[in-house]
Amino acid sequence: MSVAFRREGDDEHLEPKFELPIPPGPNLVTTRGLAQIHGKVAELQAALSGLTQEAEIAALKRDLRYWHTRQTTAQLIAKPDGSRVAFGTTVTFALKGVTRTISIVGSDEANPAEGLLDFSAPLCRAMTGGEVGDLLDFGNNSDAIEILAIQVPTM
Repeated sequence: MSVAFRREGDDEHLEPKFELPIPPGPNLVTTRGLAQIHGKVAELQAALSGLTQEAEIAALKRDLRYWHTRQTTAQLIAKPDGSRVAFGTTVTFALKGVTRTISIVGSDEANPAEGLLDFSAPLCRAMTGGEVGDLLDFGNNSDAIEILAIQVPTM
């Protein structure tokens, strides 16, 4: 039988496992975001010691590499003063007549369902630097966003 028709094992036909993608740009974090990263690293390290299956260990190590990278590249941003929309602020604004409140946070802390938006999101970039009462352009519409309030979370 030709070598071309022999199969050494199932491993050679498995899909390759890629590293988790690191978001582009700086790894800015709030105090809460940095604590979440530290917690995730500790959680994964603890889980790793209890595993015996090679596939599970490999997957967990991949996740751990991602979180170690995020931990070592984290740039803790000083608490903003609240006079302008900035990283770490909570902003209440009106967009198309609808009032919403969001907090501007780092990539790993972002959770849009909870109102935590990544600082690199278009909405956050449009509001950054704005002050209460400012009308800002967004989505090819002039004066689409009105900044109603800016708060600095206690954490």
